[in-house]
Amino acid sequence: MAPPGRAHADAIGPSQVRSAQWHLRYLDVPGVHQISQGNGVVVAVEDTQVYDHPDLRGSLLPGTDLLETEQGHKQQEPSSHGTLMAGLIAAHGQGANMGALGIAPKARILPVRVQPDVEQGTTDALAAGVEWATAKNVDVISVSSVAGASARLQRAVRAALDADIVVVAAAGNRPEDMSVGYPASFEGVIAVGGIDQTGGHALVSVAGPGVDVVAPAVDIYSTSYGGKYSKGTGTSSATAIVAGAAALIRSKYPDLPAEEVAHRLTATAIDKGPPGRDDEYGYGVIDLVAALTADVPPLGFESATATPPASAQALPGDESAGATTTRGLVTLGVLLAAGGGYLVWRRCRRAEDPPPRISR
Repeated sequence: MAPPGRAHADAIGPSQVRSAQWHLRYLDVPGVHQISQGNGVVVAVEDTQVYDHPDLRGSLLPGTDLLETEQGHKQQEPSSHGTLMAGLIAAHGQGANMGALGIAPKARILPVRVQPDVEQGTTDALAAGVEWATAKNVDVISVSSVAGASARLQRAVRAALDADIVVVAAAGNRPEDMSVGYPASFEGVIAVGGIDQTGGHALVSVAGPGVDVVAPAVDIYSTSYGGKYSKGTGTSSATAIVAGAAALIRSKYPDLPAEEVAHRLTATAIDKGPPGRDDEYGYGVIDLVAALTADVPPLGFESATATPPASAQALPGDESAGATTTRGLVTLGVLLAAGGGYLVWRRCRRAEDPPPRISR
């Protein structure tokens, strides 16, 4: 697979970025933060290097760089990818309406560098990153990439799930990917697709039976290297947003098992497309307020449905009849055979400058 290309910071500044973060309004994040802000939760970001940023200061834990000893690795222009993902999850801004704001601004980020800034990464590096984060007992692992289903990576993901960690992964980007990739397709992992500003299926997002939920994925602004901001399009951004949502749930319900966190996200998602689960939207668009407040029966009730709060409304741009609809169990992805697939992985986001393409 071709490398994703270099990332370039956008010219937008801290006084403009908050208003440019359309996903905050779409998901009613200001209202959500009156319920939960992710206190006490640690999210591991498996990605390129996460750089210091004013909007992330105090939110970054000492992480690890699993590429430090790689032979032949070249230091090139920094990539904003890992920093953008970290900001989407936990940026706290610089005061009222200044700087970028994350979905869970009081969560902490554990950076795990498993991807070179420009070159392709390896499946083994990603597997090592998941293993390292699992050993650190994190609450959520966010993987904004697609990899080969190596035996080691499958073992690492299974161990993370068995350790009661919520694992969130990108479904993949078109045209490079034509079906839900790995580790998103692993049973128990939350596979994330994307929507655009209208609430419709993002053309960049893959579709398929493995998609669990969708989130904003087009023209998403967040933090970048050098204290700057960047904009990206792809299921990477949607994945980080859902990882932030999982952090909010884990903070409010600290005793809730990881599989029930995933169930709460799918059971309260707002239905889109054909009634029920479909290949473009999965169970629907994440509804943060409902995920935090709805009465969701636990897994094991085959006909379980979630009762949304009375204030629940359809999301902006939602043309579907009715508002919140409910579903039951978490969908399970397809487990790829060990050794199958390609043995490199790449980020599920396009370069930020020029503006990302969302169609072929």
